[in-house]
Amino acid sequence: MRKGASVERKAVDMQIAGDEVERGGEILTPDALAFVAELQRRFGARRDELLAARRTRREEVSRTGRLDFLPETADVRAGDWTVAPAPVDLQDRRVEITGPTDRKMTINALNSGARVWLADMEDASTPHWANVVGGQVNLYDAIRRRISFTSPQGKTYELAQDQRLATIVMRPRGWHFDEQHLLLDGRPTVGALVDFGLYLFHNAAELIARGSGPYFYLPKMESHLEARLWNDVFTFAQEQLGIPHGSVRATVLIETIPAAFEMDEILYELRDHASGLNAGRWDYLFSVIKYFRDSGPSFVLPDRSAVGMTSPFMRAYAQLLVKTCHRRGAFAIGGMAAFIPSRKDEEVNARAFAKVREDKEREAGDGFDGSWVAHPDLVPVCREIFDGVLGDRPHQLDRQRDDVEVSAEQLLDVASTPGQITAEGLRDNVEVALLYLEAWLRGLGAVGIHNLMEDAATAEISRSQIWQWVHNESKLDDGTVITEALVRRVLDEEYAALVDNVAGATEDTAGHRFADARTLFEQVALGEDFVDFLTLPAYDLVAAS
Repeated sequence: MRKGASVERKAVDMQIAGDEVERGGEILTPDALAFVAELQRRFGARRDELLAARRTRREEVSRTGRLDFLPETADVRAGDWTVAPAPVDLQDRRVEITGPTDRKMTINALNSGARVWLADMEDASTPHWANVVGGQVNLYDAIRRRISFTSPQGKTYELAQDQRLATIVMRPRGWHFDEQHLLLDGRPTVGALVDFGLYLFHNAAELIARGSGPYFYLPKMESHLEARLWNDVFTFAQEQLGIPHGSVRATVLIETIPAAFEMDEILYELRDHASGLNAGRWDYLFSVIKYFRDSGPSFVLPDRSAVGMTSPFMRAYAQLLVKTCHRRGAFAIGGMAAFIPSRKDEEVNARAFAKVREDKEREAGDGFDGSWVAHPDLVPVCREIFDGVLGDRPHQLDRQRDDVEVSAEQLLDVASTPGQITAEGLRDNVEVALLYLEAWLRGLGAVGIHNLMEDAATAEISRSQIWQWVHNESKLDDGTVITEALVRRVLDEEYAALVDNVAGATEDTAGHRFADARTLFEQVALGEDFVDFLTLPAYDLVAAS
């Protein structure tokens, strides 16, 4: 690390409030903590201001039921500019695999045959201190090609020696999340700065020496001003560590409805560091529900299973993303198909492969340069489809999509989504939310439920739909009004079934946390006030335990 005056203060004011983690001392070094502390001091207050701006903007939407493109940035949208050219190992992104940074997943993802691994320290992980620090240890080892893992059953996992490994693109936590286990001057630090700062400090020089670089996926932004903050963080951090400006590259997930109206502006703010945008479909659906939760029946969605990328408002969002990216020389990356194959049930397996194939064919045909899968067995399916469209080309930036014109009305056309709210859909939402929250509290951020990969984003859809249905007095397809009492009856039944079905488990034994999960569900799905992110009260439970 370059020892400038701004970082000579050691981390004497940094307090580690979490338990000791194996090899954590290799990550939480005095110099690394001093670097994170400086990021916090310089940028923490701006983060706080931007979170306040989010609340102000949402209040305005609550009053008007409306979002639109910003008049004050019209010149940016009309301007003739492009982002910096992509580095060599980010020019072909036809298949990307996502997953948490536990040791086994790290090895399997790098060996999967995917071009990119989204090393997820956000929605597919949990902020248990062991995951926060342990994930950094695993990435540190993986970058240096010295990672291995032996399972409790004795199976050994190692990096392949005879194939190209996936390029690592790390996803830190969103701006909204604080790290309660690492304190500066007695106050929690910004989780995004902790994740970014520790990873960059330890790995930037090593990655550059190996012909790669420190690449990031940036989640849950709501405005170009939040992108500007990230850009300032990148610029400062690169200067302090003595690495070339532009070494850091960022792909932004467009997974909030306000960000969909600022795609050009977000790329412009990050133009020296931007590599693309991703259609983060599941968080996007959650954001639509959250933003317009009190805007009346026209913003109420049917069963989660009925809402897909062919819904008109989702189609408009995806096509606008491709057009925006390619006009600016940035890559458009498709979203995650949540289906996961079964190695035991051929019928389930066939359905999963068919769904993924349909999804990826649509994305490749629309002009996306690559897409996500959640399981190694799906890498060949996605690769085959994009190979068929791309051939030997690394991307399809030349498809400018001048045929696409998307209005604010189209982005907000939730009412034309086909489908109904059913008793089965309500029950599925309750069951998925309970199962996911219980697993999350135990430290699991990505959970296979009914052959779907559930993470924080999909669980958010389940609980926020219930909140919206109750508060809008929505009706099931048989005319039954969805009330809090109805949801509680379903909750009682699902809770009893889950506890009974776990062998030997009761509410307070076997390490399960169903009782806590139920309490949390009631808070985030049935509370009078809408909780912005279910992970925040969940994290309070974890931090207090």
